[in-house]
Amino acid sequence: MIGTGRASGAITVSNALSTGIGCAAGIELRVEARVELTADGPGTTPTLEIPDGIRTPVVEESLHLGLLRYFPESHALVRLSLRSEIPAARGLKSSSAVSTAILLALSSAAGRHPPSLEVGLLSADASRRAGVSATGALDDALAGLEAGFVVTDNLRGEVLRRMPVEPDWGVVLYIPSKNHPPSPNLRAAFSGERSAGELSVRAALDGDWSKAMRLNTELVERTMGYSYGEVRDRLQRHGAVASGVSGLGPTLATIAPVGLLGDLLDRLPSDDAQKLIVPFTRSTPGGGAAS
Repeated sequence: MIGTGRASGAITVSNALSTGIGCAAGIELRVEARVELTADGPGTTPTLEIPDGIRTPVVEESLHLGLLRYFPESHALVRLSLRSEIPAARGLKSSSAVSTAILLALSSAAGRHPPSLEVGLLSADASRRAGVSATGALDDALAGLEAGFVVTDNLRGEVLRRMPVEPDWGVVLYIPSKNHPPSPNLRAAFSGERSAGELSVRAALDGDWSKAMRLNTELVERTMGYSYGEVRDRLQRHGAVASGVSGLGPTLATIAPVGLLGDLLDRLPSDDAQKLIVPFTRSTPGGGAAS
């Protein structure tokens, strides 16, 4: 049996670390996972064949949880391959996208078409078990599965609000090369920022993305030591709708009308950081058919 699954990266509007509630929106940086299950593995439990270059705790946990859900009686040999466009550990939700793509590949191999929330909750569980996310990042997982802004209570596993992205908006990404640490390592640092986090969440629930991103990035910059204020002010003066640190950084994400994206790209710092223009996700990435 063969199955494929696709998910996308995302940018942060409100980081969930300080409150447990987060908001994100998917962007067109994709992950594709392919699984091949051979019916009779060598043991009494599934055997995982994962190339060394993609073997991580979140990959292993996603496979284990997905097999328990979609192949509970199987002792198959499972071969996994992955292709990702998302820079890892830069705040663009690579772990959530990899996890959800794997889960969708397994569900498609089983001939199942689970709702996004089921896949997102499984991904959140895998992320917590793997130690890559303190909250499970349900907002990130769902943003990579469906188009638009999504606000979630990550502690309760609930969707609080969904809203479409304006059709003429796109995103400029400024991606320095430094990786961020795992979010569980920063739980204590963010715990004192709950009041500021709640203000950002309230703005996100109201659909005020500019305010939500501004308040969130001020919080994250204080906590992580980033200094994007001057860059953000410059981008806003030249037409940015919103700008802020995505996830735990170091990526700076800027939302603006599509016609302004090229000019805003040119106004980013002239250094060796990666600079990209990407569309928002407009359709559900989804999974492939079983074979």
